[in-house]
Amino acid sequence: MSGAVYPLDIRGLRLSEVLLRVGADPRAGAYLMPKRAVRFFYMKDVDFRAAAFIKQEMLARGGDAAVNRGVIDASVEESDVLLMATDGQISALLTKMRAMSCWGLAALRDKIELAWKNSEPGRTWTLPLPRGRALQLGGPDGATKIMGILNVTDDSFYPASRVKGTDDLIERAGRMLSDGADVLDVGAESTRPGFAPVPEDEEIRRLAPAIEALRRCFPHAVISADTRRGEAAVAAADAGADIINDVGGLDQSMLAAVTRLNLPYVLSHTAEKGHSYRDLLSDMSEYFARKLDSGLDPCRLMIDPGLGFGKGMEDNLTIIRHVESLSAFGLPILLGHSRKSFTCPCPCPCPCPCPYSGSRAGAASEPGDRLPATIAVSALVEGRVQMVRVHDVRENREALAMARAVRCGT
Repeated sequence: MSGAVYPLDIRGLRLSEVLLRVGADPRAGAYLMPKRAVRFFYMKDVDFRAAAFIKQEMLARGGDAAVNRGVIDASVEESDVLLMATDGQISALLTKMRAMSCWGLAALRDKIELAWKNSEPGRTWTLPLPRGRALQLGGPDGATKIMGILNVTDDSFYPASRVKGTDDLIERAGRMLSDGADVLDVGAESTRPGFAPVPEDEEIRRLAPAIEALRRCFPHAVISADTRRGEAAVAAADAGADIINDVGGLDQSMLAAVTRLNLPYVLSHTAEKGHSYRDLLSDMSEYFARKLDSGLDPCRLMIDPGLGFGKGMEDNLTIIRHVESLSAFGLPILLGHSRKSFTCPCPCPCPCPCPYSGSRAGAASEPGDRLPATIAVSALVEGRVQMVRVHDVRENREALAMARAVRCGT
């Protein structure tokens, strides 16, 4: 008599355990791994004939592709394409595409192959740091690491995060490190909505001594300088910073500084307030592609989608839902969501009354009220991004550890 039947979500790193439970030949894993899950890739502005080709090839192999309805009667010249296929089906498609050079298929093949390889789970990055150290990210278990926020400002949007003197800085940093922070991120200029820019010499006057103090007290700690200015980045590096975390989007002064310093660098997506996106995810991908053409060393890069920087609430939620779209660049991803305004007590964007709090998205809340929502986001992106930037290290570390235990069983 048959027993229970139930759906099972097979993660790539867990397939071997399921095969062991079934009693299958362990060698079967090599054949089943490419079939373990359907992967989705979105393609913009594909020649309609190439779109039709991909659709037919996928159907022939048991996969599929969604294309514009006008592809079938040639009433459109281009179509976006949503490819839905297993790794095995993608591999077969690429093999077929290598024999085709018409309709832009050669260039499209290269883009699909790059995005496919770059987004493969289990990637490892080693970011070289000064003094012979390195920061390891990713890896077989994909554990998400933590960057702790230290604000040496008097106007950061979250008042409790404002450091009050050197003693307070050292005490907070020591607690963050003991709570599990992998990186300490020091900022000397608030970039909250409507912030007043700090003169660069004032930013350096705040930033450099803070980093020097941290380096003296915690010689082995990984220290990041949160700045959007090239001269401040240089001063921070001279003071002992290991990483430049740029929320400004890489202007010419920062490009010159990063090229000179040869330190790991976080490239953020940013836009003016009220910016209108044609297609948020595609626009972000095009932005990063342009910036990465500036000659930056990919071995020293991380990318940050810039939650809150020129983005509305739904934009921020879309990025969190689809943060894997940035994995196409093959670079580690940093997410900075901590206590930001979109993490209000009820961030549901629907118009109906919220079943949890009775409030609506955008409901007024103070940064001090946003810890539960912050750690919820951290848990949701665990294993999907390589680092989160947060104010509350211990609480987020515990949330990440719980999420990882569910995902990996360890």
